[in-house]
Amino acid sequence: MNTQQPSATVAIIGGGPAGLMAAEILSQEPTVQVHLYDAMPSVGRKFLLAGKGGLNLTHSEPFDAFLSRYGARRPQIEPLLTEFGPQAVRAWAQELGVDTFIGSSGRVFPTEMKAAPLLRAWLRRLRAAGVVFHVRHRWTGWTDEGALHFATPQGTQLVLPTATVLALGGGSWARLGSDGAWVPLLRARGVGVAALQPANCGFDAAWSDHFRERFAGHPLKTVVLHFTNTQGETFQRRGEFVVTATGVEGSLVYAVSALLRDEIAAVGSATFSLDLVPDITEQQLYDKLSRPRGSRSFSSYMQSRIGLKGVKVGLLHELLPPATRNDAAQLAAAIKALPIRLLAPRPLDEAISSAGGVTFAALDEHLMLRALPGVFCAGEMLDWEAPTGGYLLTACFASGRAAGHGVLHWLRERGVVS
Repeated sequence: MNTQQPSATVAIIGGGPAGLMAAEILSQEPTVQVHLYDAMPSVGRKFLLAGKGGLNLTHSEPFDAFLSRYGARRPQIEPLLTEFGPQAVRAWAQELGVDTFIGSSGRVFPTEMKAAPLLRAWLRRLRAAGVVFHVRHRWTGWTDEGALHFATPQGTQLVLPTATVLALGGGSWARLGSDGAWVPLLRARGVGVAALQPANCGFDAAWSDHFRERFAGHPLKTVVLHFTNTQGETFQRRGEFVVTATGVEGSLVYAVSALLRDEIAAVGSATFSLDLVPDITEQQLYDKLSRPRGSRSFSSYMQSRIGLKGVKVGLLHELLPPATRNDAAQLAAAIKALPIRLLAPRPLDEAISSAGGVTFAALDEHLMLRALPGVFCAGEMLDWEAPTGGYLLTACFASGRAAGHGVLHWLRERGVVS
């Protein structure tokens, strides 16, 4: 607990990983009183949901490969991760009494595979350091005098802190608090904000009613997805995803979702190709499929000749004309590169995360808004994106930490704290 008389108060708005990490940094300064505000009844709700199936904290791959996951925003994210990267995340969890392990995919998880124990330990430490939490406080902007305006069950509350950290999340999962309602508030103050878009999302495809009813919810396992956009950028990866009633979703689709989304925005649709049997060559397929089908159905023939069944055969029925299905050479080629056309990303609120947000041009090197001195931003509300696999959470931690240090730098420059 801080024992010195506070000389500054800092308001942190948003109780997700970025806001909590900013609180951790700021609460280490004895002369700063930290107040954290969240619109929900409790903090860390999206964090808990992300950990429902096993909290993926970070990734163990080499650092340069890790950095590459941030695409065009690597130059802006790299300094943050250099200060607090994957190894630092694991050490931080260990300090909270949470052991971690590296899974077979290289992803890093708590040994217990749960988010709740880590969050409870983290909140205990923050409260012990003097952080004051205010839940059910929805931030609705600033007054003309510069005070923060909160709507609470007890009515309006005005707060005039020395500095503010905004860690309000992106625009996905509105029911957990990340609703993007902050976008017009910042734009009205002259802050550059790129439009929020779905990231790590599913996509719509024009399935027939029969295919949708028969195969919605079925996983496509052990496939290779290949996509090249009109700019020549190429993605190829082995994995799995799921056919949905509206199209496709799942880890392999999420990994290429940024390229697919941007291609659809540019030309109206995006078509990737799917290798349904990556362990069999096209020539081997042709040899097996050259034998006459006889009276057998297409589905029975495909299962007996090459072991293909279920949704994979359903896709061939759905996407290939009879002439192609009846020609061994054309069928073998299609199985190795089946084109699937996507029409639109799913809505933002369905996405795992969002792209867009406060532009880095609107921020200084300490993550302070150039248009609003003393106001800092962190987390998913910044204009960056990354695939799932621990990259999102690690960058949220790192940016929250950087914003906390940025506040302390700003306060010291003004002589508010020593």
